[in-house]
Amino acid sequence: MTAPTDEQLARQSVITLDQNWWHDHTVPSRVLYPYQWSWDAGFIAIGLARVAPERAWHDLRTLFSAQWADGRVPHIVFDDPGQRGEPRHESYFPGPGFWRSIGVPGTPARPTSGLVQPPVHALAAWEIYRQAPHADARALAVDQLRQLYPRLVAEHRYLTVRRDLGGGGLAALVHPWESGQDNSPAWDQALSAVPADLALLQRYRRRDLDRSHHSHRPTDVDYARYIHIAQCYRSFDYADDGGREEFPFLVECPAFNAILAASELALAEIAQVIGQEPAPHRVSAKQLTDALVERLYDPATGMFHARDLHTGRLSPVRYLGGLIPLILPDLPTAQVKSLLTEAGSPSFGLAERMRLPLPSYDLTAEDFDPVRYWRGPIWINMNWLIWRGLRQHGQHGLAAGLRQAMLDVVRHGGCYEYFHPYTGEGIGAREFSWTAALVLDLMSHPPGR
Repeated sequence: MTAPTDEQLARQSVITLDQNWWHDHTVPSRVLYPYQWSWDAGFIAIGLARVAPERAWHDLRTLFSAQWADGRVPHIVFDDPGQRGEPRHESYFPGPGFWRSIGVPGTPARPTSGLVQPPVHALAAWEIYRQAPHADARALAVDQLRQLYPRLVAEHRYLTVRRDLGGGGLAALVHPWESGQDNSPAWDQALSAVPADLALLQRYRRRDLDRSHHSHRPTDVDYARYIHIAQCYRSFDYADDGGREEFPFLVECPAFNAILAASELALAEIAQVIGQEPAPHRVSAKQLTDALVERLYDPATGMFHARDLHTGRLSPVRYLGGLIPLILPDLPTAQVKSLLTEAGSPSFGLAERMRLPLPSYDLTAEDFDPVRYWRGPIWINMNWLIWRGLRQHGQHGLAAGLRQAMLDVVRHGGCYEYFHPYTGEGIGAREFSWTAALVLDLMSHPPGR
């Protein structure tokens, strides 16, 4: 079968995004993820900026219309009751009936989850503005930035203040789902202390297995722990001001905090455009970068690692999230060099000529799993972030190789959710939105730029 041309690949990506428009926003997948997800919306907006900027702004506005009073942007925004002819709440777990956000003080009228996800939204807003093709479009984009700016500031303030549960200047995650890398081995040590009551799966039915193979998804033990952690957080109305003992899972994630720092730099650019003071955002980005190096970098491995705040220990595993701080322009030279070395090691295989993008987990690890979600497969969004980091630090040859590998795996495998790290075969949801969106962004950047 002949691989699609660039024109056909772009058309396939646009069709995927069009098909995943549902009601008033783009969903990750009409089949597996039929609502609006937080960091998906950011990546989707970055791609839509290339082909439909008005939809990109609309997706961000829709997401932020469900922002909580404390500033958090929920990781799932469900449909308003009655918006659809046939509600899908029963087809996805955990749905609004599990989260019970309605009635919690400071929540919107639209049902949501109580968790967050990596804050890519300021990056997305800045990218949409930057891609405005002419003066009129740029003027409209400035207006959109003015509307979003206070909401973005509130999101970041929530994460940098209320979620600094370790007291070291980094945002803490209270659930693995907040990382976006749900079942990554980076959380294994922290999760080992969480009870795994499999009886919960008799009360709550997993709906993901109706549409995905069990070997591709998190295990039942994982899900039992996820449910327990979420129930605990829900039991005190998702408050963040209690003691650490109230959180069964409490982890500082290098990828999450690197994205937060990069987004602070994007907020500084936005502030300058709309006549606000950019300096506080640059200060915040510097503080986050310094805290990342101090708290999560391990000189012995040359990588960043997740920290369990209950034990104070760093996770020993090498995972792709530990390379994401490359996106930070002010990352010290020593850390940049060591991350580049690790990225090019047998654990990840980054090279100027590479057949496939980087895996989500150490290829040499004994428990590497090529098909199980975040325990080995290739994810385009994480590779896209690494690609940005390589360009940020002048590694244009490596960036060009990674860009080509990402485009080729989608060209041959389709716009899947994730991909087999040895064969490039598509796994998970078909017609996945952020894969399609980031292909459009990659195609707009010629190699070497």
